[in-house]
Amino acid sequence: MNDRAARIGEEIKKEVSDILKNSVKDPRLPEMLSITHVEVSRDYGHAKIYYSVMCPEGEKKEAEKALNSAVGYLRRELGQRIKLRRTPELNFILDDSIERVANMSKLIEEIAKNV
Repeated sequence: MNDRAARIGEEIKKEVSDILKNSVKDPRLPEMLSITHVEVSRDYGHAKIYYSVMCPEGEKKEAEKALNSAVGYLRRELGQRIKLRRTPELNFILDDSIERVANMSKLIEEIAKNV
């Protein structure tokens, strides 16, 4: 990813996080939802938004539905906040890396206790 795409990705990450926190009032979105990373395509027409949630599996599906139903609103708000020729299409992808790290830490602690 080039420098401009990285800067745009960071700006999208910041703005989408703010919009989700302060403007989207969907009860299906958990409090512990965070945007972890944004990848912008070369033509800046698409953005993959990776998000993480700390909640049970069923609630993760609901969070995914809520994010997908809010895509139009998020894209419109993003277009007003970030000045680009065209606002990228948004695609949300669940990032479970934080959860995997937490599970690994738990396993390491258990092993350390048993040694």
